[in-house]
Amino acid sequence: MQWLKNLKIYFKSLGPGFIIASVVLGPGSITVSSRMGSEHGYAFLWVIVLAAISMYIYTSMGARFGTTSNDSILQSIAGNYGRWFSAIIGISAFMAASSFQFGNNLGVGIAMQGITGIDERIWPLIFTPSAIVLLFWAKNLYKVLEKLMMVLVMIMILAFLFNLLLTKPAVSDIAGGFVPSSFSFGSLDIIAALVGTTFVLHAALYQSYLAQNKGWKVADMKKGLKDSYVGIFMLALISILIIVTSATALHPLGITVNSAADMALQLESLFGSYAKIIFSIGLCAAAFSSLMVNAVMGGGLLSDGLGLGRNMDEKMPKVFTTIALLLGMVIAVFFRGNVIYALILAQASSILAVPLIAFGMFLILNNKKVMGKMKNNPWQNFLAVFGFILISLMVYLMYSRIIGYLQSL
Repeated sequence: MQWLKNLKIYFKSLGPGFIIASVVLGPGSITVSSRMGSEHGYAFLWVIVLAAISMYIYTSMGARFGTTSNDSILQSIAGNYGRWFSAIIGISAFMAASSFQFGNNLGVGIAMQGITGIDERIWPLIFTPSAIVLLFWAKNLYKVLEKLMMVLVMIMILAFLFNLLLTKPAVSDIAGGFVPSSFSFGSLDIIAALVGTTFVLHAALYQSYLAQNKGWKVADMKKGLKDSYVGIFMLALISILIIVTSATALHPLGITVNSAADMALQLESLFGSYAKIIFSIGLCAAAFSSLMVNAVMGGGLLSDGLGLGRNMDEKMPKVFTTIALLLGMVIAVFFRGNVIYALILAQASSILAVPLIAFGMFLILNNKKVMGKMKNNPWQNFLAVFGFILISLMVYLMYSRIIGYLQSL
């Protein structure tokens, strides 16, 4: 049983990577992955790999900063480039996190309705107050989140793996999807959508805080980078499981998925009600984990960007986190008639976050005065620039769609 003991010790040494995976994998990511598989089969699995590499490089940059500096990354940006810059990044990150909260609340409702049959509108009124109670009364919130997110990520993997096993995909077909043979300029919107399911920069930025909360120092650098790798691997694995399940079960039948709820219903029609329940359990784990941690990240980054505190045991990070949680709940429960308008405004407000966060991280990780020998090397800068181009493409296409929608009104 020594191997079991070693495995337990290994998982105990992890943590931040699971938190990053849990915040990125929300209902929106599941919906996009489900739709891509049902509409395009295995053709764009290679995009997940590129997005995962980009997410890893920025997450590892965050981890490297967190293990080498006593200051937070936004404090360091404020000290070197001005408080205005850190404030804009903090506000933008809060907007980006808040824009995801609506979908997280919807996901919780849809999943719990699939499991219990109780109306989806009731569940945000239960889960959001539960998250707020956890936020204010949990001792050492970071440790609580770390353990909870590990459990929820493992539930997601098991649930989606179970559904995949039911579909019995051909391994050769899956392998073909990792070869970028389907690229064309007409498919850039598909690529951008898939990049958005994996490459979330405010989560990568927050990795530096998680590493510092874990107490990691320079001697723990390898451990921190390994943790980042495991977290991004889990993230990519779940996205791939969902795409392959949808591609195998739904694509041959010409069924297109438009939401995570559609995916659950289609699996039920193919494999029976237990498949829907298993999928709903995975969706619920994804929605609640993202709902909780996404709000913590948004509130913490806003507070630190404004210079009002960085630790989740302090007042202002908790206040801003509560605001993010309540915003998502109110929109999901009380403003259902204005869903599209609310989402358009949320997306528009969060667009600046992506390039600003990437630019701020790139600057501080290349600042020799701050990072010393730990600053980015040429290879890391090459991958960081590649990731910036990839995410900028997503932002451009998102912006074009928003402008097009507003012009059509």
